[in-house]
Amino acid sequence: MARYIGPVCRQCRREGLKLFLKGDRCYTEKCSIERRAYPPGEHGQGHRKQSDYGLQLREKQKVRRMYGLLEKQFRSYYYDADGQKGVTGSNLLRLLEIRLDNAVFRLGFAVNRAEARQIVRHNHILVNGRKANIPAMRVRKGDIIEIRPKARKHARIQSALANVDRRGVPEWLDLDKKNFRGTVARVPEREDVTMPIEEHLIVELYSK
Repeated sequence: MARYIGPVCRQCRREGLKLFLKGDRCYTEKCSIERRAYPPGEHGQGHRKQSDYGLQLREKQKVRRMYGLLEKQFRSYYYDADGQKGVTGSNLLRLLEIRLDNAVFRLGFAVNRAEARQIVRHNHILVNGRKANIPAMRVRKGDIIEIRPKARKHARIQSALANVDRRGVPEWLDLDKKNFRGTVARVPEREDVTMPIEEHLIVELYSK
């Protein structure tokens, strides 16, 4: 199986940044970054100087892990972004943000992107009133994303939505919390991605 199925907190420690892969745990003192803020492994606490390539690779791995993509998928997004008008790095982040599973996570229907992907695949999501079960589906301005009526009683979804205020909903999405519904108000911009990402390093890596 190609997808990583090991401890997700290990990925956060490797990148030295909270990727919020564990959901609510990431906001507590039990977060692995809070307890052991150094890379995993026998030599994790050592100090090694990184090359330019190493910095570029780490940035790419950080973003790829953040959105839960395989290398082939991520590379495909880069080439798609590179073929569009505008800044390639900003295009890349926008393409990642408008994935359906990411929109479901951003709206607060799931505690992390992995859970959002599962919700989508299990047919719990409707887009414009139609069933949508492809996590990589791209949402557009005006799309209405909602939880199917039968799935609104699920404890995980209700719990995630109850805590959405702590994480916040980005400005490019409008959430109707009462009706388990969200609307894509506009196309996300670079400023809407608040995580510390240096996308120019990813462009430099793939441009070689």
